[in-house]
Amino acid sequence: MKDKDSIDIADLSMLDLFRIELENYTKLLEVGLVEVEQNPAPEKIEPLMRAAHSIKGAARIVGLDLVVSLAHAIEDVLSAAQHGKMSLSSDDIDLLLKGNDLFVRLAAVEIRSMPQWLKDEAESIDKISQSIRGILTGKTPDIPNTKNTRPSTIEHEEPPRISQEKIPVPEKREDVLKAKPLEKEEDSFVRVVSESLNRLMGFAGECLVQARSTKPFSVSLLKIKDWHLELGNLLGSIFESAKSTALSKEVRERFSESLKQFDQINDLLVEQIVDFEHFSRNLERLADKLYNEVVEIRMRPFSDGLPGFPRMVRDIAKKMGKRANFEILGETTRIDRDILEKLEAPLTHLIRNAIDHGLETPEERLAANKKAEGTLTLEARHSSGMLYVRVSDDGRGIDIERLRQKVVEKGHTSREIATNLLDGELFDFLFLPGFSTANAVTEVSGRGVGLDVVMSMVQEVGGTVRVDTKPGQGTSFYLQLPLTLSVLRTLIVDIGDEPYAIPLSRIDRIIESSPDRLKILEDKQFYVFENEHIGIVDAHQVLQIPAPDDKTQALFIVVISDRLNRYGLVVDNFIGERELVVIPLDARLGRIPNVSAGAILEDGSPVLILDVDDLVRSIDNLLTHGRLHKVGERNQVSEGKRKRVLVVDDSLTVREVERRLLENSGYDVTVAVDGVDGWNTLQLKTFDLVISDIDMPRMNGIELIKKIKSDPRLRQIPVIIVSYKDREEDRIKGLEAGANYYLTKSSFQDKSLNIAVRDMIGEP
Repeated sequence: MKDKDSIDIADLSMLDLFRIELENYTKLLEVGLVEVEQNPAPEKIEPLMRAAHSIKGAARIVGLDLVVSLAHAIEDVLSAAQHGKMSLSSDDIDLLLKGNDLFVRLAAVEIRSMPQWLKDEAESIDKISQSIRGILTGKTPDIPNTKNTRPSTIEHEEPPRISQEKIPVPEKREDVLKAKPLEKEEDSFVRVVSESLNRLMGFAGECLVQARSTKPFSVSLLKIKDWHLELGNLLGSIFESAKSTALSKEVRERFSESLKQFDQINDLLVEQIVDFEHFSRNLERLADKLYNEVVEIRMRPFSDGLPGFPRMVRDIAKKMGKRANFEILGETTRIDRDILEKLEAPLTHLIRNAIDHGLETPEERLAANKKAEGTLTLEARHSSGMLYVRVSDDGRGIDIERLRQKVVEKGHTSREIATNLLDGELFDFLFLPGFSTANAVTEVSGRGVGLDVVMSMVQEVGGTVRVDTKPGQGTSFYLQLPLTLSVLRTLIVDIGDEPYAIPLSRIDRIIESSPDRLKILEDKQFYVFENEHIGIVDAHQVLQIPAPDDKTQALFIVVISDRLNRYGLVVDNFIGERELVVIPLDARLGRIPNVSAGAILEDGSPVLILDVDDLVRSIDNLLTHGRLHKVGERNQVSEGKRKRVLVVDDSLTVREVERRLLENSGYDVTVAVDGVDGWNTLQLKTFDLVISDIDMPRMNGIELIKKIKSDPRLRQIPVIIVSYKDREEDRIKGLEAGANYYLTKSSFQDKSLNIAVRDMIGEP
């Protein structure tokens, strides 16, 4: 085969099988060689030798002689080390890993291109083979770093990915290559296109939904049975009553026959109901099994995403003159393949940062009474229906004060504010794009792109990330992620008589309360929960859904947040928790605001899954443009529209006093923090009266009044000045600008303000 320019179908099939085997063996070799460097026990070397032997046998069958030669050289060295004839040094491990890198590159080559690729790389493969054989004789020529070797993991480059998914199947497969299998038969693989697997997942979810939708039919059949029984009883009573009257024999016989037929139909109906319920239960059970099996197919062990990490830790630590013991916990934890693929880049950055920023050099560790070798731990586990991933080290920890200084130096906040920031608030800056605590840019760090990648991935899948550090003891990063992206645990809520789903992983808490618990500050509603002020917004306004007219007796609040803001979304009711099969929206619909996907409920009705990050952005937009309505405004009676007053004052205390005085009198009050804010508010809403201070930043009260009186649309609005300035010249200046009333702030102590407002615009 190796000398042919064309390859027939049989050869392609054999090469594809060879590549599958090669991929599995290279993963084992890479992880195993790194372990052997730390613990060269014979039982650790033996499976690696068998892997090299299997690659050699498989390559010989498909006629790849160069691969046979390289695998044979690796096998001889490992065999000698296993039998104690030699010990493997760090440089020896480097050479063996370079040989394995060539296998990795070969496994990534397109099948038809394999023979040609081997011809092009023949010189490099031959040099690597000679160097590995030289380990046995003590003669190992230097191997130049050429494009033929696998890129170093320090540059974090990867071979091309295969666009197909490996799926375990229970069927026993004959080993075409006759190589000694490395895994059990039940771990054999077939190849399935990822898109086909996604469609299968969707069909399985729809089958489950349809199977569960048979329950309403059972209820309907029971109602029909009851109605039929009532009708039969009614006919029976009519027949009994008619016996006293003169009925012909023929009529009596037909009545009697009809009643018998009613009884037969009722018995048959009961039998059919029992059969249907038995059928529906079996159908739902089978659909549930099918669905769970497809979900399980998508799940892969955590270890499948880790083969390159031990090598990466070894290479980076060696390059930086550090010693690291890499521990992996929870290797068998099952994770959705999509989550596992998305985890690779974040975990790579976290591990590289841990080695560079966290672990100290052996000299520094010994001086701090630590072991010379640092420990780096990667753990995955399930808890409460979520996936938890931890990356931790026992290094120096994060220097809080240095981080605080970096935040100020990069202009993210002032020194005064930074001084009062809590540790958790400071850690949030680590995830900002371009933020780095490194003093210089190196191959490993300093560009400020690592933790930003982590946060982007976590937010994309609807998870959270948390940092914990102890000076001198180490740092831990905790990632909380959904177990799968295909199935979502959600809270179903009612908004405008329609169900909507909110991912549970993005809900901080849910609150049921009475409307009188809401408070108002700065003309914005908020709810106090555990000493925290949570801004309240109406879901109907955010989603632009017509609100019901009935007055609610209770408030149902879903607290959501992003990295910077937290809000309470008021919905009409909580329906309950559901696990939903996520159905992507049709691409032809484009991007739908505040919606991420769809799903189907058990009764067959559709439900939209809300995008929490988009919801928060929509709320921010409403706040920025001053269009946020108060919860309950839709329930106000329409007997007469309340008159609206705009209060403009830069003093929080004065604004609140004026607002409460006027709202207690029945007026609808909006507040603004200065003249510019007041002018912008006037452009968005209509008011019956403006109350303004004089001394304010950006635009003072006199300037605001002049702009109002010069605007044809606003000039008819009466203006009252309320100021601390009580000199006559100040009063004259205000009235000359166009004010209709001038009061001093001592008017709060009496009824002067209320009287002036009533004089201007009348009763509320």
